[in-house]
Amino acid sequence: MEEKDVYAELSSIRNLMERSSKFMSLSGLAGVLVGFYALAAAWFVARITLNHEDMGSPLEDKPVILRAMIVVALFVLLLSMLTSYWLSRRKARKKNENVWNPVSKRLLMASGVPFLTGGLFVAILILKEMHTLIPGVCLIFYGLALYAGSQFTFKEIRWLGIVEIILGLTSMYFGNGLIFWAFGFGILHIVYGIYMHFKYER
Repeated sequence: MEEKDVYAELSSIRNLMERSSKFMSLSGLAGVLVGFYALAAAWFVARITLNHEDMGSPLEDKPVILRAMIVVALFVLLLSMLTSYWLSRRKARKKNENVWNPVSKRLLMASGVPFLTGGLFVAILILKEMHTLIPGVCLIFYGLALYAGSQFTFKEIRWLGIVEIILGLTSMYFGNGLIFWAFGFGILHIVYGIYMHFKYER
């Protein structure tokens, strides 16, 4: 066997091992769409906040705005999860793979713990009326979920998670939570999705 054949064989084995240990069906297009969902939600929340009367009162005294924010956030979360699942399932089918396999289950378990913990933490902040901390907390725990799950998928997910964590901490220090939330969940997802699409899906 010639040397180039040996290298080709080793590369084939390495690719096979990677596919069996990492979930490679995440869709770049899903990242782009999720980013646009987040930007639309941020725009909507900003509009209802600016249009609401008595802008000098604290957010806790504006139950209409708070309820709208919670409903919008939950809707965007559900829509983002459904979009990501559908596009990942479609990508897996094109490669004759099953989207629900042992690797995707490990990915879900690894990222699910910080994700659910963050969700419960946000619920506590809502009950305690500590609303200004919510955007930063969302970014931090989402970043932790990405970082934890990155060992089972593309390495770029780890860096996205780190940036989300930094944005969350910065948001909690400086305030302006909606701006950081829109940048972290909106702009970053769009940039990440475009990069992943051109690197892995073309």
